[in-house]
Amino acid sequence: MESWKIGLLFSVTGVTSIIERSQLNGALLAIDQINAKGGVLGRPLEPVRYDPASVVKRYGELAEKLIVEDKISVIFGCYMSSSRKEVLPVVERRNALFFYPTLYEGFEYSPNVIYGGACPNQNSVPLANFLMNTYGKRVFFVGSDYIYPRESNRVMRNVLRQGGGEVTGEVYFDLEAEAADFSGVVDEIMKVKPDAIFSTVVGQACIEFYKAYHLAGGDGRKCPIASLTTNEGEIDAIGPEASAGHITAAPYFRSVHSPANRRFLKAYEEKFGSTVDVTSCCEATYSQVHMFALALEETGEIDTECLREALLGASFDAPQGQIKIDPDNNHTYLQSRIAKVDNNGEFVIEAKVRRAIKPDPYLVFPAIHDWSFRTLKVAGGGR
Repeated sequence: MESWKIGLLFSVTGVTSIIERSQLNGALLAIDQINAKGGVLGRPLEPVRYDPASVVKRYGELAEKLIVEDKISVIFGCYMSSSRKEVLPVVERRNALFFYPTLYEGFEYSPNVIYGGACPNQNSVPLANFLMNTYGKRVFFVGSDYIYPRESNRVMRNVLRQGGGEVTGEVYFDLEAEAADFSGVVDEIMKVKPDAIFSTVVGQACIEFYKAYHLAGGDGRKCPIASLTTNEGEIDAIGPEASAGHITAAPYFRSVHSPANRRFLKAYEEKFGSTVDVTSCCEATYSQVHMFALALEETGEIDTECLREALLGASFDAPQGQIKIDPDNNHTYLQSRIAKVDNNGEFVIEAKVRRAIKPDPYLVFPAIHDWSFRTLKVAGGGR
C-alpha cells in the first residue's frame, strides 16, 4: 500500500538533542496513533527521519534533501530559531509546508510555515507580569548566544520597561558552555541581587547554568530563574534540589489535568517507557502531526496550497487544551500557563489564562496589564 511520506528533522545527538528527541517522540507517537486507526484515507503515514546533530547549517541541507531527493513536501522540525532560519528559505523556494513546533521570538511570517509554539504575547508578556507582581521589578538576563535569546531578551526588556521594570545585567554564552563558564555571571548575580533571573540558556548549557547557580548559593525560592524554555526533561537532569522554586511559562506542562493529557501521557509511557522527557515542544509536535493528518484527510492530497487552506482556522483538542491555527498569521492560539518547580522536581501550575490566547507575533498589542485580569490562580496547581 502506498504511504504518505513526511519529513522529520529533529536532532537526536548534539547540544539540543535533549529537547529535540522529545519532539521526535511526539511526532512518532502521533504517527503511530494515526496509523493504528487506518492511516489517512486508508494509507499510512511514513516518517523519513534525519538527524542534523544540532549543527545549524545541516537543517537547511537536510530540508533540501528531503524535498529534492526524497520527494517530500511536508516537514516537521527544528528547535532553535537559527535552525528554523536555515530551513525557511528552502521551503519557501521549493513551496513545501514546514511545521515548526517550538516557541520563538516572533516577528516572522511565512505562508510556508505553520507555527505551533508560543510567540511573545503568549509567554513573555505573561511571565514579565508574573515576575514583577510576585518577586519585583529588577531582572537579570542570561542567555545562549544565538537569534532566539537575543530577540527574546529584546522583547522582554521592552515589556519590563512598560511595567516599570529594570534589566540589571545581560550576558550571553556559547551553546557549548560548561558549568565553569557560568561562575563569573553567577558571582555578578550574587553581587547585583536582582529580584529574578530571566534565562534563555538552552540545551545542556541550561542544566549547567542552573547547577552553577545552586552551587553558588542561589535559591529559586528567593530569587528564581524564570524561563520560557526550561522544561521537564531539563529539570529532571538538574535535580530537585537545584531546581526547586524556579519558574517556566509555557502553554503545556506534564502536570496539566485533562482527559486529553491523561490519554497522551499514558500512550507516551506505553511507547517510550517513561514520561520524564515530555515537554511543551513535544506536545506541540504531537498536536501538529495530528492537525496535519486531519487536513490531509480533508484534502486527500499532499499539496501545499490545499493543506494550508484546510489548516488555517482548524482546531484540535490538544493535551494542553483547545488550540486553533490563526488564519491571520499561521500561528496557533495556545493556552498560557506559569509553573513553579516544587521540592520533588515537578512543575506545579501557579497561574493560567481561562482560554487560548490569540497569537500576536508582531506584538501589535503588547499591553502587559491585559494578562493579569485574565489570569486564574489555581489552588493546588495542575490544571
